[in-house]
Amino acid sequence: MRVYLDCWPCFLRQALSAARRAGASPELQRLILEETMTELRRLSADATPPEMGERIHRLVRARAQAPDPYLEVKREATAQALALLPALRARVATAADPLQTAVRIAIAGNIIDYGVAETFDLETTLERTLHAEAAIDDLDVLRQALAQVDAVLYLADNAGETVFDRVLIETLSVPVRYAVKAGPVLNDATHEEAIAAGLDQVAEIIDTGCDAMGAPLGLCSPAFRERFDRARLIIAKGQANYETLSAVNAPICFLLQAKCSVIAEDIGVAPGSVIIQASEALRGA
Repeated sequence: MRVYLDCWPCFLRQALSAARRAGASPELQRLILEETMTELRRLSADATPPEMGERIHRLVRARAQAPDPYLEVKREATAQALALLPALRARVATAADPLQTAVRIAIAGNIIDYGVAETFDLETTLERTLHAEAAIDDLDVLRQALAQVDAVLYLADNAGETVFDRVLIETLSVPVRYAVKAGPVLNDATHEEAIAAGLDQVAEIIDTGCDAMGAPLGLCSPAFRERFDRARLIIAKGQANYETLSAVNAPICFLLQAKCSVIAEDIGVAPGSVIIQASEALRGA
């Protein structure tokens, strides 16, 4: 997905929020915003939003000398999600369709996103996501793909959301490689957050080889790209993975909430919609 003009105010808001979390002084916050605007002017027309996000968060970390401004909120989100884990597992165990429930639970966890909002309500979002009609519902395509593959590449999104992903992974009958970010960016999950959520108990944890949100393949490591190219089924969580991979010809099932109006418009759904969207390559698999 390309960068829309409506993304520009969001980039500036995100830069300011990150600078404040990093403890930047008002003077440094202004400098960061000015440099963010300079980077926006340099952005190529075919860039995706996460590519700009990578520049913003690298800039904030460097200028504020803060290696991981979101470290504490990532730990808090993981702890909050882990407290719900027994109840989440119980919902799957008693469900008439465990896969459907586990997929909806994973999508509910996508609300943990400090790139979009500063607060969220996990339990309210869980109830809404479990019962809402999906705007795009390709669960049957995903179900069929799962029956035909011997492994899944699962692209992670945010810390805390990792726990909700764990519930879905525990429901799958095939091995999973769980791809996190190679370094801190916003509240995205790194190896540390995946371990804290117990993903090492249910999947092989790998990384994308870069610290950009989503999976912009041009920035990812050759090792990750090789695994991506070989994968017969890729589950891609969250908006940033949609933004970076929606135009890529690969067997992907996107699981997300359309929290951003620009992304909702790009997909063709109402803001807040639940999305289970199979790529054309996955449909033809």
